Amino acid sequence: MAKALGIVNFSGNHIWVEGMQAYRPIGAFSFLGRYRVIDFPISNMSNSGIDQIQVYIRRKPRSLAEHLGTGRHYNINSKRGRLHIMFSETGLEHDIYNNDIAAFQENMECIRNVNCDYVVIAPSYMIYSQDFSELLQTHIDSEADITLLYHSTDDAKEHFLNCNTVNLNKQKGVLSLEMNRGTAKNRHIFMDTYVMSKELFIDLVSKAHKTSSMYSLADIVNVACEELDVRGVSHRGYFASITDFKSYYDANISLIDFKMALSLFEDEWPIYTRTNDSCPTQYFEGSNVKNSIVSNGCLIEGTIENSVIGRGCVIKKGAVVKNCVILPHVIVDTDVHLENIVADKHAKITHVKEVVADPNEPGYIRRNDII
Repeated sequence: MAKALGIVNFSGNHIWVEGMQAYRPIGAFSFLGRYRVIDFPISNMSNSGIDQIQVYIRRKPRSLAEHLGTGRHYNINSKRGRLHIMFSETGLEHDIYNNDIAAFQENMECIRNVNCDYVVIAPSYMIYSQDFSELLQTHIDSEADITLLYHSTDDAKEHFLNCNTVNLNKQKGVLSLEMNRGTAKNRHIFMDTYVMSKELFIDLVSKAHKTSSMYSLADIVNVACEELDVRGVSHRGYFASITDFKSYYDANISLIDFKMALSLFEDEWPIYTRTNDSCPTQYFEGSNVKNSIVSNGCLIEGTIENSVIGRGCVIKKGAVVKNCVILPHVIVDTDVHLENIVADKHAKITHVKEVVADPNEPGYIRRNDII
């Protein structure tokens, strides 16, 4: 395949996951107990033969940089491949200007120095599987200027809010991008995934930077739809976009269903992550676990139902955890009842005996909280 530079982009100003994002970027969020959200775009690139990958981090870099490390666990070619973490320092005092165009412009020398003819840009806050080598070949064969990946859905009124949508003509040419405001049921959700030549990408970044300090890559591509040949390619399979707290909760809970998980995880398309050496989970007498994902290193004495449990959690005797997403190293004390809750890392639920939220508005227990 043609050589491409992989770029993993961060989320924009319009996306904010209340509570959790105060501690780390969305790409560093724990997912299904074992993964981080950013594992999916990087694994897609690695599996597609892309071995030059740049990961852009906008704010709170520690947890993500720690997880990514050298990138060796993503099976990137160890001799010529490289995972490069790119930090954005521009406009930290004025966050509205600290966008992807500013980050690309600041790191332009690193982009120019990569010996690749094309760029494949994917977001760090969306979860899906995609063979980028096929997408790149489709782009080359079509002779389009830019190729965008989209996912068609019939529930856009309730889901994928704040995502962009693509408006297509009958030949799947992209007419424009616009925000999904929940006004229509059937929409083509833009997956923030672009394929174009590196030369065009550099030109667009330069043009956006000169036009407005508030322009994002999506903004300049939307303008370019009028003069360039921009095509859309439909994505098949599982797709989730983490744009708010509810969408994070829903994405975790949805993949408890085995059939749904099969549409994301395939034997020939592994999702890589940093491994942690820990002992198997211990299930004590009287424990009861149904339809749940439980990670290694846990001690389970209570009842778990339809939940995701992260590494190293302790669910004590008589405790009930139902429809919850429990991040690593959480302690749920004796006879505590949790339902429709996301408990962040190192939280301890010891004093209260019941925390139940509306399933349409899941509750949140903050990191390191003792309640």
